[in-house]
Amino acid sequence: MTDQTGLFPEQNGNSGSRMSFDGGDASGHRARLRKRLMTGGEDALADHEVIEYLLMVARPRIDTKPIARSLIQRFGSLAGVLNADPQALALHPNMGETSAAALRIVALAARRLAKTVVREQPVLSNWQALLDYLHIDMAHLNVERVRVLYLNTQNMLILDHLVGDGTLDESPIYTREVVKKGLDVGAAAMILVHNHPSGSPKPSRADIQVTQKIIEAARLMGMNVHDHIVIGREGHTSLKAQGLI
Repeated sequence: MTDQTGLFPEQNGNSGSRMSFDGGDASGHRARLRKRLMTGGEDALADHEVIEYLLMVARPRIDTKPIARSLIQRFGSLAGVLNADPQALALHPNMGETSAAALRIVALAARRLAKTVVREQPVLSNWQALLDYLHIDMAHLNVERVRVLYLNTQNMLILDHLVGDGTLDESPIYTREVVKKGLDVGAAAMILVHNHPSGSPKPSRADIQVTQKIIEAARLMGMNVHDHIVIGREGHTSLKAQGLI
C-alpha cells in the first residue's frame, strides 16, 4: 500500500513550491514545533502535535495537522494511536503504510526501552518500571493478552513469555504449560499478567481461580508466584496487593 496523497495541493502544481498550511507559513509552523520540542519539557507538545510532528518527518510535503487530529479523534488518545492496529492506521484517510510505519516505530522503540529498564534490575525492586512496561505493551489492546514473566533466584527477568492473545474478553491459560515453561527455563518464580480490553483492571472470579491453581502447581515444582497483575486503560490491579491470592 502506498500513501494516498493525491488530494493535497502540492501535487497539483509546482512540486518545488512551498505549501501554506492553515493560511500561514508551513516552514514557520514547523520551526516553532521543532523549537518547542527541543527546548521544552515533556508537555511541550500537545498529543495531536506529537502525532503531527511524527507524520511531518515521514511526509514533509503535506499538512499533517488535520491527519493528526483525525487520528486522535478516532483512536481516542496519543497512546491509542501509537498502539493501534497497523492496518487500521494505514487505511485511515490520507495515511498509508509510510505514515503508519512512522507511528509504529515509536511504539516499538518505547516498548524496547521500557523492557530494557525492566531487565536491568531485580523486578521486585523495580516495580514501577515493570508497570510502565506492561501498560505500554498491553493497556490499549483490543483483545486479551496473557504473558508470564519468569524470574531467577535474584528476581531478575529471564523470560518474558507471551502465552497468547485471545478474544475481547477471554484468553486461555493452561496451568501445566505455564509451570512446564518455568521448569524449562530454570525459573525460581513468576509473575502472571493479563489485560482487560474493557479498560477496567478489576479481576474476575476466573482470574482469581486460575491464579490459585497455578500457585499450587508451581509450589509443588519449587517455584513461587509473586503476583498476578491485571492491566487496563484505567490502571492496574495486583491480586497480591488486594489480598486475593
